Amino acid sequence: MICLSAGAFALALATPDFTLEWRHSVTRTLWWERWRAGPQGIAPVAARLTGPGAGMEPPPDAVWRDGAWHFTPRVAPQPQVVLATSGTTGGGWTLCAQDACHPLPEDQGPILIAACSTTVP
Repeated sequence: MICLSAGAFALALATPDFTLEWRHSVTRTLWWERWRAGPQGIAPVAARLTGPGAGMEPPPDAVWRDGAWHFTPRVAPQPQVVLATSGTTGGGWTLCAQDACHPLPEDQGPILIAACSTTVP
C-alpha cells in the first residue's frame, strides 16, 4: 500500500506498484518511472525518458526503444520520496496505480510518497 500527502491533500492506494510521470521544466522531455513498495520502503524498478534535459540524462546502460530511453534505476529503497513542482511545466506529476491515474496537486507544497503500514479495510 502506498500513501501520498501534500498539504490538505491525502491519498492511500491499496497497491505496492505505481508509476510517476512528469515533464522537464525546461526541455519538456517526458520522464516515466515505475515504483514498487516493499518492507524496506519504495524504489524505482523501471524508467524511461524521451530525451535528455538538465539533470535528466539517460545512464550509459539505457536502451533506445519506441521513442524513449529505457533503463533500470539503481536506487536503494527509500522510506519516502519527496516530489517538488516548479510551476513552469504546465502540469505537475501524474501517479497511476490500479488502472487509474491521478494528477497530483501543484500548489500544495511538496508531495510525500511512502509505503504505508496500515491496511485498507
